[in-house]
Amino acid sequence: MSTVTARDFNQDVSAAKRSAATEPVIITDRGKPSYVLLSIEQYRRLVAAQRSIVDWLSADDGVELVPERLGLSLTPPEL
Repeated sequence: MSTVTARDFNQDVSAAKRSAATEPVIITDRGKPSYVLLSIEQYRRLVAAQRSIVDWLSADDGVELVPERLGLSLTPPEL
């Protein structure tokens, strides 16, 4: 990964974009990492790797869930 200061980034955005085409660019503010500039391809790969709980629950992975019967019986309370 390459690193660029916020000041250098503001003065030469094109250079940061060229670097981000091949690798993530860390933008620092007062010496501390503050932002990361990614190409859209890198961003899409990063986001595609994440699955939400909805994705996990709706996924058809060929696994069938068959719940087991517990055999509980309910009795009315005596009043």
